[in-house]
Amino acid sequence: MPQPDLVIFDCDGVLVDSEIIAARVEAELITLAGYETSAEEIAETYAGLTLKDILIRIEEKSKIPFQVSLIDRAEELVDRKLRSDVRAIEGVREAVASVTSQRCVCSNSRSERIEFMLEKVHLLPFFAGRIFSAMETPTGKTKPAPDVFLHAAEKLGVNPANTFVIEDSVHGVTGAKAAGMRVIGFTGASHSYPGHADALTEAGAETVIRRWAELKSVIAALSEWSADA
Repeated sequence: MPQPDLVIFDCDGVLVDSEIIAARVEAELITLAGYETSAEEIAETYAGLTLKDILIRIEEKSKIPFQVSLIDRAEELVDRKLRSDVRAIEGVREAVASVTSQRCVCSNSRSERIEFMLEKVHLLPFFAGRIFSAMETPTGKTKPAPDVFLHAAEKLGVNPANTFVIEDSVHGVTGAKAAGMRVIGFTGASHSYPGHADALTEAGAETVIRRWAELKSVIAALSEWSADA
């Protein structure tokens, strides 16, 4: 049975249910800084972006300037909440274990944060030595730029065209498609919203799954489809 060369997992909102935790902290701090927003708005509109990019986009829209110190404060508070509250998404361990090809993580989060979250939920052994933070690539460009995906493919010696990426955000899907990779959307985390699957499909995901139990059969079906194409 044909298989991809590599399966790339996003971290936040794919492996761990962290997007909603970060969104709550960020929404509260951004509101206190003068722009009223909610965790739901942050999750729906800006999921997959770094806080720096979120603030830049809000500044452009609202014309409200934010202090640089807001980023450091938010990072500190988010880290603290994640260390105590983050959980694996139901069924993810079995889904990751079912992947027989190479696997890795590509995320906009810092590698330190990725590692402590994966260690807390006992997923780190699946990805040890194969964690790629967009901020730590040679270019430092974060999603929706394709750089982190291409960097991972180069490091692992695989063909981007035979790589599957699992993403929960439009920005992540956009980056993976720009890297020439095939994308499976995921909507099984707590920050998912009405229209989430449609948004991922419109961004370029070939299919969207809500439960991790679907992953193995979806990869098999898409791999077969590619072989027959």
